[in-house]
Amino acid sequence: MTIAAGIDIGTGAIKAALFKVENGEEKWLARYMTRIRQRDPIELARVAYDAVLEDAKLRPEDVDYVATTGEGESVPFHTGHFYSMTTHARGARYLDEESRAVLDIGALHGRAISIDDRGKVLSYKMTSQCASGSGQFLENIARYLGIAQEDIGTLSAQADNPEVVSSICAVLAETDVINMVSRGISAPNIVKGIHLSMAARLSKLLKSIGATSGVVMLTGGLALDKGLVAALEEDISHIKDMKSAVRSHPDSIYAGAIGAALWGAFRHEKLAALGNLPSAA
Repeated sequence: MTIAAGIDIGTGAIKAALFKVENGEEKWLARYMTRIRQRDPIELARVAYDAVLEDAKLRPEDVDYVATTGEGESVPFHTGHFYSMTTHARGARYLDEESRAVLDIGALHGRAISIDDRGKVLSYKMTSQCASGSGQFLENIARYLGIAQEDIGTLSAQADNPEVVSSICAVLAETDVINMVSRGISAPNIVKGIHLSMAARLSKLLKSIGATSGVVMLTGGLALDKGLVAALEEDISHIKDMKSAVRSHPDSIYAGAIGAALWGAFRHEKLAALGNLPSAA
């Protein structure tokens, strides 16, 4: 039996997951998520780790492997670190075993990842940091329009004549939105237009890595944005030779932490077999 923790330090949030792996069975013991909001991510990583231990009624010495991902390489108590591509791929496979591609849509970028039936990364491509297809961009627009971020998906569904944002650069796209407001374009049509614009870029990412069929699992902070999911489905349906099925999961935001924990458990078992176990803090 292996107890492994995964801690994913993203740009906007810290996610932690705790797993027990025994005889090939992966059991999720606890999870925790908190927004960073100008606080120290390393300190929050400890808060998240302590929270999942408390929830599972375990002590630090009960944990065999603490795996970090994202920006978590500097976490002082980690056992090992994994690249976020590999952890999101493994996490997506855990959430839906039919996943053959991942769209990780975080605060600063979007990333398309092609995976095999074991969750191994085959290829990937990501948007640039300044692109208007990110969570931070959408959060800025919601703030400007005076709407809560959790209401964006519902608002998008109310659109009757969406106005698509043409600019790739986030700064110029925000200027486009300001102009739309001055022209009297409604908030639902602005938001739906933004979703369609983001979806078009994300669909191109998928096509560029050859992920044109099978299940695409959404991960990251925007995975539960129903408006974006609907826009992706709409955009893909209009692209020739693309037959991808877009899916999300209530725990999609934890994909990186899940993958880190499961890869950590796998590495622990391999090291145990070699008699070369590290010690978890």
